[in-house]
Amino acid sequence: MGKKKIIALIYRWRVRVGSFGLLLALILAKPSWLSLGVGLSVCGLGLGLRTWACGHLEKDKALTISGPYRFTRNPLYLGNLIIGLSVVIGVRSVIILFYFLFYFLLFYPVIISVEKQKMQQIFPHEYPEFENQVPLFFPSLKPSLPRNNRRFQWSLYQKNKEIRALWAALLFWSLLTIKMFIF
Repeated sequence: MGKKKIIALIYRWRVRVGSFGLLLALILAKPSWLSLGVGLSVCGLGLGLRTWACGHLEKDKALTISGPYRFTRNPLYLGNLIIGLSVVIGVRSVIILFYFLFYFLLFYPVIISVEKQKMQQIFPHEYPEFENQVPLFFPSLKPSLPRNNRRFQWSLYQKNKEIRALWAALLFWSLLTIKMFIF
């Protein structure tokens, strides 16, 4: 199997393997009030970052260089990392910690690479400068790009269907809370 086929396979299975991980996390979870409180707070930070990013993102229409995209080229994926860490905190399982590390280190380099290639094709003139100025993943502490006139737009948040991440998080944390009371 060639490199391109392996990359395509990893990219195609990312959601299924992530969903399985969440199910496994619920099964293995040993939540406490502290782990729920800290985990939910961390999750809120990740969802907040994703919300901020989606309110600026116009997929495939314009290279987004406002909002959190001034600090990192991949704020949605950074938000996913934060949310994933919140799950690890909430469930208190070493197995899930290792599952998450394996998942993130296997899937996200591939996802980010595929996304980068797509952006290079769609925005061949703008992307190289963006790539040179803004960090790939971990954000700079000060903006790498100057402020522009683009503001957060709830219509973009809705268009990007980010509400699904909020609903998924609410479902997960509700089930985790229920598990704490039942088991």
